[in-house]
Amino acid sequence: MFERARIELTAWYLLIIMSISILFSGWVYQSVSADLEKRLVAIDYRLQEERRGFVQKGRGEALKGDLDAARKGLVLILTWANGVILILAGGAGYVLAGKTLRPIEETLDEQKRFIADASHELKTPLTVLKTSIEVALRKKKMSAKEAREIVESNLEEVEDLQKLTENLLTLARYQEGKNGFVFEKVNLSKIAKRAVGKVSVLAKKKEIKIEEKLEDIFLVADKERIEELLVILLDNGIKYSKKGGVVKISLKEKKGKVILKVRDGGEGISKEDLPQVFDRFYRADQSRSKQKRGGFGLGLSVAKKIVELHKGNIWVRSKRGEGSEFTVKL
Repeated sequence: MFERARIELTAWYLLIIMSISILFSGWVYQSVSADLEKRLVAIDYRLQEERRGFVQKGRGEALKGDLDAARKGLVLILTWANGVILILAGGAGYVLAGKTLRPIEETLDEQKRFIADASHELKTPLTVLKTSIEVALRKKKMSAKEAREIVESNLEEVEDLQKLTENLLTLARYQEGKNGFVFEKVNLSKIAKRAVGKVSVLAKKKEIKIEEKLEDIFLVADKERIEELLVILLDNGIKYSKKGGVVKISLKEKKGKVILKVRDGGEGISKEDLPQVFDRFYRADQSRSKQKRGGFGLGLSVAKKIVELHKGNIWVRSKRGEGSEFTVKL
């Protein structure tokens, strides 16, 4: 589809360029021809004046022949020039058409992947809900305890669906630029402590200690989004850390930049998987899947988008068996 559109767009470029070129060539031809004719008439007139009325036989026809030859030469030059313009404009137009259509193609591909990934992720909890309800309906006799267990299990799946849709909407809003960010001077240390407080219940449940090393640093940023970013990174560190482990968060200023790090002591990420960790719905392997850890692989994508909208950078260093360290520079 896009290759056809690219060729059509190139054809339109060529049509416009060649129309302008031909019109310009016609104007040049007319202008040069008129100028040559005037000059030749003037020369002929001077020759007649010099001979005091005597006109050399055949001189007028010779001058007319020279004028016709000059016109033919001019037509040949202009034709050759337009041919070169056609070839160059065709190549340049094809490249320009590709560059023009590439963002549209990438956007459509991104939308297709988004729909496919979202459909895949929504399918699992919906299938679990449907299966659970169908099994319950087949039971002729069901105790109140069994019914309660089924309802509680289904409620967990509904909560997962709710989290997934909320994250999808958040990510879509950030990608479209409809972020509603409010930038103001904030104390990053206080925001970090609030983020730690929000994940403290999950940390206690896994008996994980959170070590803080925070400097008082002020930055112009969106307070709520920075807190969301830190919660995502801390939650990610807790999820993939072993029971009884440690998650470290540090905040410092270096050469006018804010350096924020979150390090966990989990199983780490393989070298092959590192380039994709910020991709939407990406989970490195089965050991980092929803079934074992929870989550849909959207958190780090949201985190990256928040950092990008703050004109910052985020990256990860990790090694199998040695944990992971996420670094944010603002």
